Amino acid sequence: MRILWLPVLAMAALETACASVGAPEPVVVAAASPAPAPVAGYDWHYTPDGDIARLAYGVEASDDLRLGLDCTAGSGKVDLTALGQTGDREISLESGGETERFAAEGEPSQLHDGDILTATAATSDPVLQRFRRVGWIAQWVDGKREVYAPHSGSEAGVERFFALCG
Repeated sequence: MRILWLPVLAMAALETACASVGAPEPVVVAAASPAPAPVAGYDWHYTPDGDIARLAYGVEASDDLRLGLDCTAGSGKVDLTALGQTGDREISLESGGETERFAAEGEPSQLHDGDILTATAATSDPVLQRFRRVGWIAQWVDGKREVYAPHSGSEAGVERFFALCG
């Protein structure tokens, strides 16, 4: 009798083992957030001049500059120029989830309301490295976020700028 029950017990144990292994949970992959849309008339403009370079977001060939980045080849440093509210003394930037605040000097703007702010950053700062990868950056001024996204074709200038700066 014992020999007859052995195969039945083995089958029951096998069924129990198989029943305890459920179907694998589906893997949920979050969709990447889309890049911000470019603004008509505004774009990134890369201007190399020997060992120095400028990457500026604004209206081409005008004084309408929103954010300027200047560097000397291989320096690893970037001089930032941005518009701010009167009395602001920091430039607050964000790109793809990274944020950074840079202590700035300011002086009254002759062309815009508010101050022109200047600060120095390292090209290795996480917000600038993220900007290099995603091609867009945002500035926070007076609690408002202004996004500076490239039009098709101008994002290559962002990479060329950082490659030169080091």
